[in-house]
Amino acid sequence: MAMTLDKLKEIREKMQGDLNQRDGGEGKIRVLVGMATCGIASGARPVLRTLSDVVQEKNMTDKIMVTQTGCIGLCQYEPIVEVVEQGKPKVTYIYMNPDKAQEVFTRHLVGGHVVREYTLESSNLK
Repeated sequence: MAMTLDKLKEIREKMQGDLNQRDGGEGKIRVLVGMATCGIASGARPVLRTLSDVVQEKNMTDKIMVTQTGCIGLCQYEPIVEVVEQGKPKVTYIYMNPDKAQEVFTRHLVGGHVVREYTLESSNLK
């Protein structure tokens, strides 16, 4: 199957967007998705893809950086997404899926309101 020049340009732009999300990060909201073996086995890959795609689709790569990280150390709560904003406490979302990721994007990353019912804090750890 031969690739057309337009298709290659489209792939290049998509990949450049992915790279731009990983670069820099100064002053951006950082969204970290746990992608160690435990996270991947629990479904973190579609969560990462959803967050990455929606940030690009909404042209927010200048404000939000989505990246993957290794083991967060809470394997039983995977998939895990951490939101890090300068000057604010880190928010750890647990048991994530693509629908929840979309909601976190809309309510937290855009709207500024933590989705408390999805956070580690809401799990009543003792």
